[in-house]
Amino acid sequence: MIPRYTREDMGEIWTLQSKFAAWRKVEIAAMRAWAELDEIPQWAVKDVKENTFVDVQRIMEIEKETRHDVVAFVTSLSEQVGDAGRYIHYGLTSSDVIDTAGGMLIKEAGYLLLSALDNLREALAQQACRYKDTPMIGRTHGVHAEPMTWGLKLALWYEELGRARERLTDAVDEAACGKISGAVGTYAQVPPQLEIMICEELGIKTAEVSSQIVGRDRHAAFLTQIALTGTLLEKFATEIRNLQKTEVREVEEPFRSGQKGSSAMPHKRNPIVTERISGLARLLRSNASSAMENVALWHERDISHSSVERVILPDSTILLDYMLFKMTEVISDMHVYPENMRRNLEMTGGLVYSQKVLLSLVSMGMSREEAYSVVQECAMKAWEDGGSFRERISQDERVRSLLSDEELKNCFDVRQQIDNVDVVFNRLGLI
Repeated sequence: MIPRYTREDMGEIWTLQSKFAAWRKVEIAAMRAWAELDEIPQWAVKDVKENTFVDVQRIMEIEKETRHDVVAFVTSLSEQVGDAGRYIHYGLTSSDVIDTAGGMLIKEAGYLLLSALDNLREALAQQACRYKDTPMIGRTHGVHAEPMTWGLKLALWYEELGRARERLTDAVDEAACGKISGAVGTYAQVPPQLEIMICEELGIKTAEVSSQIVGRDRHAAFLTQIALTGTLLEKFATEIRNLQKTEVREVEEPFRSGQKGSSAMPHKRNPIVTERISGLARLLRSNASSAMENVALWHERDISHSSVERVILPDSTILLDYMLFKMTEVISDMHVYPENMRRNLEMTGGLVYSQKVLLSLVSMGMSREEAYSVVQECAMKAWEDGGSFRERISQDERVRSLLSDEELKNCFDVRQQIDNVDVVFNRLGLI
Protein backbone atom coordinates (compact mmCIF):
# COMPACT_ATOMS: atom_id res chain seq x y z
CA MET A 1 0.00 0.00 0.00
CA ILE A 2 1.19 3.50 -0.80
CA PRO A 3 2.54 5.52 2.17
CA ARG A 4 -0.40 7.97 1.96
CA TYR A 5 -2.76 5.38 3.44
CA THR A 6 -0.31 3.49 5.65
CA ARG A 7 -0.08 3.98 9.41
CA GLU A 8 3.27 3.11 10.90
CA ASP A 9 2.42 0.22 13.21
CA MET A 10 0.37 -1.67 10.64
CA GLY A 11 2.76 -0.92 7.81
CA GLU A 12 5.65 -2.27 9.84
CA ILE A 13 3.99 -5.69 10.10
CA TRP A 14 4.13 -6.17 6.34
CA THR A 15 7.69 -5.05 5.63
CA LEU A 16 10.20 -7.54 4.26
CA GLN A 17 12.13 -7.22 7.51
CA SER A 18 9.06 -8.23 9.51
CA LYS A 19 8.15 -11.08 7.16
CA PHE A 20 11.61 -12.60 7.21
CA ALA A 21 11.80 -12.12 10.99
CA ALA A 22 8.60 -14.18 11.29
CA TRP A 23 10.10 -16.84 9.01
CA ARG A 24 13.18 -16.95 11.24
CA LYS A 25 10.99 -17.47 14.32
CA VAL A 26 9.35 -20.44 12.60
CA GLU A 27 12.71 -21.94 11.64
CA ILE A 28 14.09 -21.55 15.17
CA ALA A 29 10.88 -22.93 16.71
CA ALA A 30 11.18 -25.93 14.38
CA MET A 31 14.79 -26.50 15.36
CA ARG A 32 13.92 -26.25 19.04
CA ALA A 33 11.11 -28.79 18.59
CA TRP A 34 13.42 -31.16 16.71
CA ALA A 35 15.98 -30.83 19.49
CA GLU A 36 13.36 -31.64 22.14
CA LEU A 37 12.62 -34.79 20.17
CA ASP A 38 16.38 -35.55 20.15
CA GLU A 39 16.55 -35.38 16.36
CA ILE A 40 19.07 -32.52 16.16
CA PRO A 41 21.66 -31.23 18.66
CA GLN A 42 20.81 -28.45 21.13
CA TRP A 43 24.00 -26.58 20.26
CA ALA A 44 22.73 -26.11 16.71
CA VAL A 45 19.59 -24.41 17.99
CA LYS A 46 21.66 -22.14 20.21
CA ASP A 47 24.05 -21.26 17.38
CA VAL A 48 21.29 -20.34 14.94
CA LYS A 49 19.28 -18.42 17.55
CA GLU A 50 22.25 -16.37 18.76
CA ASN A 51 24.24 -15.87 15.57
CA THR A 52 21.75 -15.33 12.75
CA PHE A 53 19.84 -12.21 11.79
CA VAL A 54 17.61 -11.06 8.96
CA ASP A 55 19.66 -9.52 6.16
CA VAL A 56 17.08 -8.35 3.67
CA GLN A 57 19.62 -7.08 1.16
CA ARG A 58 21.50 -10.38 1.14
CA ILE A 59 18.28 -12.38 0.79
CA MET A 60 17.27 -10.28 -2.21
CA GLU A 61 20.69 -10.76 -3.78
CA ILE A 62 20.45 -14.54 -3.44
CA GLU A 63 16.88 -14.57 -4.75
CA LYS A 64 18.02 -12.97 -7.99
CA GLU A 65 19.83 -16.24 -8.68
CA THR A 66 17.58 -18.80 -6.98
CA ARG A 67 14.28 -17.17 -8.00
CA HIS A 68 12.90 -18.66 -4.80
CA ASP A 69 12.50 -16.45 -1.74
CA VAL A 70 12.43 -19.21 0.88
CA VAL A 71 15.57 -20.83 -0.52
CA ALA A 72 17.25 -17.43 -0.55
CA PHE A 73 16.19 -16.83 3.04
CA VAL A 74 17.45 -20.22 4.26
CA THR A 75 20.71 -19.75 2.39
CA SER A 76 21.22 -16.35 3.97
CA LEU A 77 20.77 -17.74 7.49
CA SER A 78 23.00 -20.72 6.77
CA GLU A 79 25.80 -18.44 5.62
CA GLN A 80 25.88 -16.81 9.04
CA VAL A 81 26.67 -19.99 11.00
CA GLY A 82 28.86 -23.03 10.56
CA ASP A 83 27.72 -26.65 10.75
CA ALA A 84 24.49 -25.64 12.50
CA GLY A 85 23.26 -24.30 9.18
CA ARG A 86 22.49 -27.79 7.92
CA TYR A 87 19.67 -28.09 10.47
CA ILE A 88 17.88 -24.93 9.33
CA HIS A 89 14.67 -25.83 7.46
CA TYR A 90 15.15 -29.46 8.50
CA GLY A 91 12.22 -31.57 7.25
CA LEU A 92 10.19 -28.51 6.24
CA THR A 93 8.65 -27.41 2.98
CA SER A 94 8.45 -23.74 2.01
CA SER A 95 4.76 -23.38 2.82
CA ASP A 96 5.32 -24.76 6.30
CA VAL A 97 7.32 -21.63 6.94
CA ILE A 98 5.32 -19.18 4.84
CA ASP A 99 1.88 -20.16 6.12
CA THR A 100 2.87 -20.53 9.76
CA ALA A 101 4.64 -17.17 9.73
CA GLY A 102 1.69 -15.76 7.80
CA GLY A 103 -0.64 -16.87 10.59
CA MET A 104 1.51 -14.96 13.05
CA LEU A 105 1.40 -11.80 10.93
CA ILE A 106 -2.34 -12.07 10.40
CA LYS A 107 -2.83 -12.37 14.17
CA GLU A 108 -0.69 -9.31 14.81
CA ALA A 109 -2.46 -7.28 12.12
CA GLY A 110 -5.86 -8.52 13.25
CA TYR A 111 -5.28 -7.38 16.82
CA LEU A 112 -4.33 -3.92 15.59
CA LEU A 113 -7.56 -3.78 13.58
CA LEU A 114 -9.64 -4.82 16.59
CA SER A 115 -7.97 -2.15 18.71
CA ALA A 116 -8.69 0.51 16.06
CA LEU A 117 -12.28 -0.69 15.82
CA ASP A 118 -12.65 -0.39 19.59
CA ASN A 119 -11.40 3.20 19.43
CA LEU A 120 -14.03 4.06 16.83
CA ARG A 121 -16.79 2.41 18.85
CA GLU A 122 -15.75 4.42 21.90
CA ALA A 123 -15.94 7.65 19.91
CA LEU A 124 -19.38 6.67 18.61
CA ALA A 125 -20.59 5.83 22.11
CA GLN A 126 -19.51 9.22 23.43
CA GLN A 127 -21.11 11.16 20.60
CA ALA A 128 -24.26 9.03 20.66
CA CYS A 129 -24.78 9.83 24.33
CA ARG A 130 -23.97 13.49 23.76
CA TYR A 131 -26.64 13.81 21.06
CA LYS A 132 -29.10 11.23 22.38
CA ASP A 133 -31.89 13.79 22.65
CA THR A 134 -30.95 16.04 19.73
CA PRO A 135 -33.92 15.84 17.34
CA MET A 136 -33.48 15.62 13.59
CA ILE A 137 -35.58 14.38 10.72
CA GLY A 138 -35.36 10.74 9.77
CA ARG A 139 -35.40 10.12 6.05
CA THR A 140 -36.57 7.15 4.02
CA HIS A 141 -36.08 7.12 0.25
CA GLY A 142 -34.37 10.49 0.80
CA VAL A 143 -37.73 11.98 1.82
CA HIS A 144 -38.65 13.29 5.27
CA ALA A 145 -40.23 10.50 7.32
CA GLU A 146 -40.53 11.09 11.09
CA PRO A 147 -38.44 12.73 13.81
CA MET A 148 -35.53 10.80 15.30
CA THR A 149 -32.31 11.89 17.01
CA TRP A 150 -28.74 12.23 15.83
CA GLY A 151 -27.66 10.17 18.82
CA LEU A 152 -29.91 7.29 17.74
CA LYS A 153 -28.26 7.23 14.32
CA LEU A 154 -24.84 7.05 15.97
CA ALA A 155 -26.04 4.36 18.38
CA LEU A 156 -27.03 2.24 15.38
CA TRP A 157 -23.52 2.62 13.96
CA TYR A 158 -22.05 1.68 17.35
CA GLU A 159 -24.13 -1.50 17.43
CA GLU A 160 -23.31 -2.40 13.85
CA LEU A 161 -19.60 -2.16 14.61
CA GLY A 162 -20.17 -4.39 17.63
CA ARG A 163 -21.33 -7.14 15.29
CA ALA A 164 -18.43 -6.38 12.97
CA ARG A 165 -16.03 -6.82 15.88
CA GLU A 166 -17.43 -10.24 16.71
CA ARG A 167 -17.16 -11.38 13.11
CA LEU A 168 -13.66 -9.98 12.68
CA THR A 169 -12.50 -11.56 15.94
CA ASP A 170 -13.66 -14.97 14.72
CA ALA A 171 -12.05 -14.42 11.32
CA VAL A 172 -8.70 -13.43 12.85
CA ASP A 173 -8.77 -16.49 15.10
CA GLU A 174 -9.52 -18.73 12.12
CA ALA A 175 -6.86 -17.23 9.85
CA ALA A 176 -4.13 -17.07 12.53
CA CYS A 177 -3.32 -20.69 11.82
CA GLY A 178 -0.14 -22.59 11.03
CA LYS A 179 0.83 -25.94 9.53
CA ILE A 180 3.97 -28.05 9.63
CA SER A 181 2.76 -31.09 7.73
CA GLY A 182 5.14 -31.31 4.80
CA ALA A 183 4.82 -31.18 1.06
CA VAL A 184 1.30 -32.64 0.76
CA GLY A 185 0.07 -32.63 4.36
CA THR A 186 1.01 -36.22 5.19
CA TYR A 187 3.68 -35.58 7.85
CA ALA A 188 5.98 -37.82 5.82
CA GLN A 189 9.14 -36.02 6.96
CA VAL A 190 7.94 -34.44 10.19
CA PRO A 191 6.02 -36.00 13.10
CA PRO A 192 2.59 -34.49 13.86
CA GLN A 193 3.68 -33.54 17.38
CA LEU A 194 6.32 -31.24 15.88
CA GLU A 195 3.56 -29.16 14.28
CA ILE A 196 1.73 -28.83 17.59
CA MET A 197 4.91 -27.87 19.44
CA ILE A 198 5.83 -25.19 16.89
CA CYS A 199 2.40 -23.57 16.65
CA GLU A 200 1.96 -23.54 20.43
CA GLU A 201 5.31 -21.80 20.84
CA LEU A 202 4.38 -19.22 18.21
CA GLY A 203 0.94 -18.58 19.72
CA ILE A 204 -1.26 -19.62 16.81
CA LYS A 205 -3.70 -22.41 16.07
CA THR A 206 -2.72 -25.62 14.32
CA ALA A 207 -4.61 -26.63 11.20
CA GLU A 208 -6.46 -29.86 11.88
CA VAL A 209 -5.68 -30.96 8.33
CA SER A 210 -3.79 -29.27 5.51
CA SER A 211 -2.45 -29.94 2.04
CA GLN A 212 0.81 -28.26 1.14
CA ILE A 213 -0.82 -25.12 2.52
CA VAL A 214 -3.40 -23.95 5.01
CA GLY A 215 -6.82 -23.83 3.33
CA ARG A 216 -7.38 -20.43 1.77
CA ASP A 217 -10.98 -20.27 2.90
CA ARG A 218 -9.48 -19.02 6.17
CA HIS A 219 -7.86 -16.07 4.43
CA ALA A 220 -10.98 -15.44 2.35
CA ALA A 221 -13.10 -15.24 5.50
CA PHE A 222 -10.62 -12.82 7.08
CA LEU A 223 -10.54 -10.52 4.05
CA THR A 224 -14.30 -10.75 3.63
CA GLN A 225 -14.83 -9.53 7.18
CA ILE A 226 -12.34 -6.75 6.56
CA ALA A 227 -14.33 -5.78 3.46
CA LEU A 228 -17.62 -5.92 5.34
CA THR A 229 -16.24 -3.73 8.11
CA GLY A 230 -15.00 -1.30 5.48
CA THR A 231 -18.45 -1.32 3.89
CA LEU A 232 -19.97 -0.29 7.21
CA LEU A 233 -17.51 2.59 7.33
CA GLU A 234 -18.63 3.50 3.82
CA LYS A 235 -22.22 3.51 5.04
CA PHE A 236 -21.33 5.96 7.82
CA ALA A 237 -19.26 8.06 5.44
CA THR A 238 -22.06 8.24 2.88
CA GLU A 239 -24.53 9.44 5.50
CA ILE A 240 -22.16 12.15 6.71
CA ARG A 241 -21.54 13.24 3.13
CA ASN A 242 -25.28 13.55 2.53
CA LEU A 243 -25.84 15.47 5.74
CA GLN A 244 -22.99 17.83 4.81
CA LYS A 245 -24.71 19.01 1.62
CA THR A 246 -25.06 22.78 1.69
CA GLU A 247 -28.85 22.71 1.61
CA VAL A 248 -28.92 20.19 4.49
CA ARG A 249 -25.82 21.04 6.56
CA GLU A 250 -26.78 19.15 9.68
CA VAL A 251 -23.36 17.55 10.13
CA GLU A 252 -19.88 18.23 8.75
CA GLU A 253 -16.66 16.30 8.97
CA PRO A 254 -13.86 18.33 10.64
CA PHE A 255 -12.36 21.18 8.64
CA ARG A 256 -8.95 22.01 10.10
CA SER A 257 -7.26 25.38 10.41
CA GLY A 258 -5.32 26.08 7.23
CA GLN A 259 -7.17 23.39 5.27
CA LYS A 260 -8.14 24.24 1.69
CA GLY A 261 -11.30 22.86 0.11
CA SER A 262 -10.68 23.78 -3.49
CA SER A 263 -7.86 25.18 -5.58
CA ALA A 264 -10.38 27.39 -7.39
CA MET A 265 -13.14 28.18 -4.88
CA PRO A 266 -11.98 29.51 -1.50
CA HIS A 267 -15.38 28.96 0.11
CA LYS A 268 -15.44 25.15 -0.28
CA ARG A 269 -15.58 22.78 2.73
CA ASN A 270 -15.65 19.41 1.03
CA PRO A 271 -16.17 16.05 2.78
CA ILE A 272 -12.85 14.74 1.51
CA VAL A 273 -12.15 12.25 4.31
CA THR A 274 -15.53 10.54 4.12
CA GLU A 275 -15.30 10.51 0.34
CA ARG A 276 -11.88 8.88 0.66
CA ILE A 277 -13.31 6.24 2.99
CA SER A 278 -16.09 5.52 0.50
CA GLY A 279 -13.53 5.05 -2.25
CA LEU A 280 -11.17 2.84 -0.26
CA ALA A 281 -14.04 0.53 0.71
CA ARG A 282 -14.23 -0.45 -2.95
CA LEU A 283 -10.66 -1.71 -2.81
CA LEU A 284 -11.42 -3.83 0.23
CA ARG A 285 -14.33 -5.48 -1.56
CA SER A 286 -12.25 -6.18 -4.66
CA ASN A 287 -9.52 -7.69 -2.48
CA ALA A 288 -12.08 -9.93 -0.78
CA SER A 289 -13.19 -11.13 -4.19
CA SER A 290 -9.57 -11.96 -5.05
CA ALA A 291 -9.24 -13.88 -1.78
CA MET A 292 -12.20 -16.04 -2.78
CA GLU A 293 -10.56 -16.74 -6.13
CA ASN A 294 -7.55 -18.04 -4.16
CA VAL A 295 -9.55 -20.82 -2.51
CA ALA A 296 -9.80 -23.12 -5.52
CA LEU A 297 -6.26 -24.29 -6.30
CA TRP A 298 -4.98 -27.27 -8.29
CA HIS A 299 -4.77 -30.50 -6.32
CA GLU A 300 -2.73 -30.03 -3.13
CA ARG A 301 -1.69 -26.54 -4.16
CA ASP A 302 -0.49 -24.41 -7.03
CA ILE A 303 1.20 -21.04 -6.74
CA SER A 304 -1.47 -18.84 -8.33
CA HIS A 305 -2.60 -17.59 -4.92
CA SER A 306 0.86 -16.50 -3.77
CA SER A 307 1.28 -13.39 -5.87
CA VAL A 308 -2.24 -12.25 -5.00
CA GLU A 309 -1.71 -12.65 -1.26
CA ARG A 310 1.44 -10.60 -1.32
CA VAL A 311 -0.78 -7.69 -2.31
CA ILE A 312 -4.20 -8.22 -0.76
CA LEU A 313 -3.23 -9.23 2.79
CA PRO A 314 -1.01 -6.19 3.45
CA ASP A 315 -3.20 -3.80 1.48
CA SER A 316 -6.50 -4.78 3.09
CA THR A 317 -5.24 -4.70 6.66
CA ILE A 318 -3.37 -1.44 6.08
CA LEU A 319 -6.39 0.17 4.43
CA LEU A 320 -8.90 -0.85 7.07
CA ASP A 321 -6.53 0.31 9.81
CA TYR A 322 -6.27 3.68 8.08
CA MET A 323 -10.02 3.92 7.45
CA LEU A 324 -10.86 3.14 11.08
CA PHE A 325 -8.40 5.77 12.26
CA LYS A 326 -9.76 8.46 9.92
CA MET A 327 -13.39 7.67 10.74
CA THR A 328 -12.55 7.92 14.44
CA GLU A 329 -11.17 11.41 13.79
CA VAL A 330 -14.32 12.35 11.87
CA ILE A 331 -16.68 11.10 14.57
CA SER A 332 -14.68 12.60 17.44
CA ASP A 333 -14.35 16.08 15.94
CA MET A 334 -17.34 16.40 13.61
CA HIS A 335 -19.33 19.59 13.49
CA VAL A 336 -22.98 19.11 14.44
CA TYR A 337 -25.61 21.80 13.82
CA PRO A 338 -28.71 21.16 15.99
CA GLU A 339 -30.30 24.40 14.81
CA ASN A 340 -30.14 23.23 11.20
CA MET A 341 -31.57 19.88 12.24
CA ARG A 342 -34.47 21.70 13.85
CA ARG A 343 -34.94 23.91 10.78
CA ASN A 344 -35.05 20.93 8.46
CA LEU A 345 -37.35 19.08 10.83
CA GLU A 346 -39.86 21.92 10.67
CA MET A 347 -39.50 22.85 7.00
CA THR A 348 -42.57 20.84 5.90
CA GLY A 349 -44.92 22.56 8.32
CA GLY A 350 -45.55 19.47 10.42
CA LEU A 351 -46.03 16.89 7.68
CA VAL A 352 -43.71 14.54 9.53
CA TYR A 353 -46.30 14.16 12.31
CA SER A 354 -48.99 12.77 9.99
CA GLN A 355 -48.88 9.26 11.46
CA LYS A 356 -49.44 10.58 14.97
CA VAL A 357 -52.52 12.49 13.76
CA LEU A 358 -53.74 9.39 11.91
CA LEU A 359 -53.47 7.19 14.99
CA SER A 360 -55.09 9.82 17.22
CA LEU A 361 -58.12 9.95 14.95
CA VAL A 362 -58.35 6.15 14.89
CA SER A 363 -58.12 6.00 18.68
CA MET A 364 -61.07 8.42 18.87
CA GLY A 365 -63.30 6.16 16.77
CA MET A 366 -62.67 7.11 13.14
CA SER A 367 -62.02 4.16 10.80
CA ARG A 368 -58.43 3.81 9.64
CA GLU A 369 -59.44 4.21 6.01
CA GLU A 370 -61.31 7.45 6.66
CA ALA A 371 -58.57 8.78 8.97
CA TYR A 372 -55.91 8.03 6.37
CA SER A 373 -57.96 9.80 3.70
CA VAL A 374 -58.50 12.89 5.89
CA VAL A 375 -54.85 13.19 6.87
CA GLN A 376 -53.54 12.52 3.38
CA GLU A 377 -55.89 15.10 1.87
CA CYS A 378 -54.49 17.80 4.15
CA ALA A 379 -50.94 16.55 3.62
CA MET A 380 -51.17 16.64 -0.15
CA LYS A 381 -52.49 20.20 -0.07
CA ALA A 382 -49.56 21.19 2.10
CA TRP A 383 -47.13 19.47 -0.30
CA GLU A 384 -48.63 21.04 -3.40
CA ASP A 385 -49.83 24.45 -2.25
CA GLY A 386 -47.41 25.14 0.57
CA GLY A 387 -48.40 26.38 3.97
CA SER A 388 -48.58 24.55 7.25
CA PHE A 389 -49.90 21.01 7.49
CA ARG A 390 -50.53 21.63 11.16
CA GLU A 391 -52.77 24.60 10.39
CA ARG A 392 -54.67 22.71 7.69
CA ILE A 393 -55.32 19.66 9.86
CA SER A 394 -56.29 21.86 12.82
CA GLN A 395 -58.91 23.62 10.70
CA ASP A 396 -60.45 20.45 9.27
CA GLU A 397 -63.94 19.99 10.78
CA ARG A 398 -63.66 16.19 10.68
CA VAL A 399 -60.56 16.43 12.85
CA ARG A 400 -61.90 19.17 15.12
CA SER A 401 -64.93 17.05 15.90
CA LEU A 402 -62.73 14.38 17.48
CA LEU A 403 -59.52 16.01 18.73
CA SER A 404 -59.20 18.87 21.21
CA ASP A 405 -56.61 21.64 20.95
CA GLU A 406 -54.49 19.90 23.57
CA GLU A 407 -54.70 16.56 21.77
CA LEU A 408 -53.71 18.20 18.49
CA LYS A 409 -50.83 19.95 20.21
CA ASN A 410 -49.57 16.62 21.48
CA CYS A 411 -49.62 15.24 17.95
CA PHE A 412 -46.99 17.78 16.96
CA ASP A 413 -44.77 17.44 20.04
CA VAL A 414 -41.36 16.25 18.87
CA ARG A 415 -40.43 15.15 22.39
CA GLN A 416 -43.22 12.60 22.42
CA GLN A 417 -41.87 11.22 19.15
CA ILE A 418 -38.41 10.54 20.55
CA ASP A 419 -39.20 9.57 24.15
CA ASN A 420 -38.49 5.90 23.57
CA VAL A 421 -34.97 6.46 22.26
CA ASP A 422 -33.75 5.76 25.80
CA VAL A 423 -34.85 2.15 25.38
CA VAL A 424 -32.27 1.63 22.64
CA PHE A 425 -29.51 3.22 24.69
CA ASN A 426 -30.38 1.01 27.65
CA ARG A 427 -30.22 -2.09 25.46
CA LEU A 428 -26.77 -1.11 24.29
CA GLY A 429 -25.58 -0.30 27.81
CA LEU A 430 -24.86 3.30 26.85
CA ILE A 431 -26.96 4.76 29.70
